[in-house]
Amino acid sequence: MDQTRQMSRRGMLGGTVATVIMAGSASAQNGAPAIPLLARTGDGVAQDRAFWQQIAAHFDVDRTMANLENGYWGIMSRPVLAEYIRQTEMINQRNTAYARTTFGADSDAVVGALAAVAGVDKDEIAITRGATEALQNLIVNYNRLQPGDSVLYADLDYDSMQFAMEWLKDRRGVGVVKIALPEPATRQAILDAYAKAISETPRLKLILLTHVSHRTGLVIPAKEIAAMAREKNIDVILDAAHSWGQLDFEIADLGVDFIGFNLHKWIGAPVGLGFLYIRKGRLDAIDRHYGDGSFGPNDIRTRVHTGTANFAAVLTLPFALKFHAAIGTPAKAARLRFLRDRWVEQARALPDIEVLTPDEPGLAAGITSFRVRNKGSREDNNALVAALRDRHKVLTVRRDGVTRGQCIRVSPALYTTEDEVDRFVAALAAETGKG
Repeated sequence: MDQTRQMSRRGMLGGTVATVIMAGSASAQNGAPAIPLLARTGDGVAQDRAFWQQIAAHFDVDRTMANLENGYWGIMSRPVLAEYIRQTEMINQRNTAYARTTFGADSDAVVGALAAVAGVDKDEIAITRGATEALQNLIVNYNRLQPGDSVLYADLDYDSMQFAMEWLKDRRGVGVVKIALPEPATRQAILDAYAKAISETPRLKLILLTHVSHRTGLVIPAKEIAAMAREKNIDVILDAAHSWGQLDFEIADLGVDFIGFNLHKWIGAPVGLGFLYIRKGRLDAIDRHYGDGSFGPNDIRTRVHTGTANFAAVLTLPFALKFHAAIGTPAKAARLRFLRDRWVEQARALPDIEVLTPDEPGLAAGITSFRVRNKGSREDNNALVAALRDRHKVLTVRRDGVTRGQCIRVSPALYTTEDEVDRFVAALAAETGKG
């Protein structure tokens, strides 16, 4: 485990994970595109325009629209797309002859590659179709709840996860508590909000946490909150859909036993890939999904059953991980935060613009949301999103569910330029200046 984590760490720091990533059988490897040499470390990487122009050149992007809505999913780089097409053609040609004879071993190797990069043991993870599937399975199959117990979630958690937590009320007979996270947020205020909820909620047994909110981009101190919960014998399920690949962290350091991840957001794998993590020794807390009997009861693969896989997407994952590692999480995180800070600094100077995600270190990554003061309705935010898109060719997205009012999310990507960020701020100034 320690050796695997060390190898993972070196790879994620921007070198190569070729030593730990195997693409499976020869059928999955022959003819794969080459991984470009992209690594750049050291001070100033976030502002190195030449380096990020080199990165952007590996993405086919429609520049007629400044796309600042990359939180939905991250497009594949050109080399990863080429590998996905290559694998799709192979699957289409070999069909069930491949699926029935070779895919099992190849997919097993892919899981091993993913585990090595994640710094966890292979039997602690299972591939899913995304974080939503992973987290829903963890929530609804969590079996440590009794009638009269309580569960807790927050307003910034993802809708599908909120639905699953509410589902527990009727199915498990538990009390469901929802809290609103503080706005404006500070690290201490977030910790205080969870400490208060933990102390005031009787028989609290399960907390849903979201590492990076899809609504506002707020990064919560998940490690500290999980430690609070553990002291009270409360389990945590962590939504890491937006954090893995956008933030630089080690899974084991979070102190969370149950986590759901995306691979098609900030890792750049084909759409429809994620994974769930159950720490070794905790598998018995999660029931087999619909009593799945495809494997033994102590096999994590029984905690998710998605039916026929997207074979080509799974086979492309090791290549996507290699491309990701060729850049490195620290460089990605620095660049995304730089782009975020660039527009936020300008937007904070505009009258009536409320930036919802604080600048405090550790509380923001690349995603940040804003609203126009006293305009937190669905209609207000839809109108501004449409104006930015149609009049200025800048794409953003409205987000609801925030207790104090709806907002607009801004999510740059690695291919986003400084000029596109400035174009967005100019458009925002023009639209809000119209009264």
